[in-house]
Amino acid sequence: MELKRVVVTGLGAVTPLGNNVVDTWQALADGVSGAAPITRFDASKFKTRFACEVKNFNEQEYFGRDARKMDLFTQFAIVAADEALKDANFNVDEEDKKLVGCVWGTGIGGIKTYYDEARDFATGDGTPRFSPFFIPKIISDIAPGYISIRNGFGGPNFGTVSACASSTTSLSVAFDLIRLGRAVAIVSGGSEAPVTCASVGGFSSMKALSSRNDDPKTASRPFDKSRDGFVIGEGGACLILEEYEHAVKRGAHIYCEMVGAGYSADAYHITAPHPEGNGAARVMEAALKDAGLTPADIDYINVHGTSTPLGDKGELIAIGKVFGDDAYRLNISSTKSMTGHLLGATGALEAIACVKSIEKSLIPPTINHFEDDPDIDPKLNLTFNKAQQRTVRAAMSNTFGFGGHNGTVVFKAL
Repeated sequence: MELKRVVVTGLGAVTPLGNNVVDTWQALADGVSGAAPITRFDASKFKTRFACEVKNFNEQEYFGRDARKMDLFTQFAIVAADEALKDANFNVDEEDKKLVGCVWGTGIGGIKTYYDEARDFATGDGTPRFSPFFIPKIISDIAPGYISIRNGFGGPNFGTVSACASSTTSLSVAFDLIRLGRAVAIVSGGSEAPVTCASVGGFSSMKALSSRNDDPKTASRPFDKSRDGFVIGEGGACLILEEYEHAVKRGAHIYCEMVGAGYSADAYHITAPHPEGNGAARVMEAALKDAGLTPADIDYINVHGTSTPLGDKGELIAIGKVFGDDAYRLNISSTKSMTGHLLGATGALEAIACVKSIEKSLIPPTINHFEDDPDIDPKLNLTFNKAQQRTVRAAMSNTFGFGGHNGTVVFKAL
């Protein structure tokens, strides 16, 4: 069976840097941090009191009274998908809707709703007064459900959950569905709204979060010697993946081609990455093989790069294993230095960064680099502090999740 080609025809995003792709990309190119003190709850007693929140998001403007029926992660999903469909000039009424689907990733779904409802019950008189929207608001698959209902899409529709790799998994699955001819287009991406007491408290107790409260904007500092944990973020990101001939026939603008995807498991620890990057190396090798590319074909890697001591080092070790001397020819950067870590949404957002790097011939930087880590190879080009101009023929995005879930996707210029 000959596999069909898959292209990217639309992009959408709601992020800590902007509530659309244009603003988000400009901030990434300019090296802007989205970190600031937490406003979603009183964090004054928490060890970490800052995050990368979405700013100026008016849910009533988008949804009116219906906003109360949706957790914030679903709202982010719908807004990002709407933008991506508009960007793709995708006229849903002219499509065979049973061949259009939505595959969406989230790591923890409606955690704010869950926390709020459980708290209200626990502090009440014991009468179970739960909202009738409680269950539909918390389940992880509700975001793609809403997107399909909103647009009448009758094709493949489900959610993917692989912790921080969730939206990379969603893109990979959507890619395969189109390649196999089971859909002509899929709305794919991820969203997360984890800036809550429960999430911030839980990650903080694991010592996973930076506690640099005196200077939040420089707290996310991947590969820097003084890195002390990630900065939690929120938002949503969406890509319209489409079968190539279908896109050409309708005259769509094509950003680039998606050419490969890989999966692997560390099979090592529930939260810590393998220190030698074994799973990370395997997933990059798998994605390259799937794409039919060699290490010499890749110009840019948007790394997972969360700003944790073990994770950053292990990923670069893995890159060295896979790319050998070609690693020194690459541009490598972590856009989490600016966006923070959007958990299940991060893969889709970083895929957009790869797509835009191909379109704009620009590598977004790794900001907040102050001191070299002696354990990191100084010959690697980690694109510190300033964007770099470069023709990008092919770009790779890595995402790794708790549980040892690894995902990599590869995009190539047409």
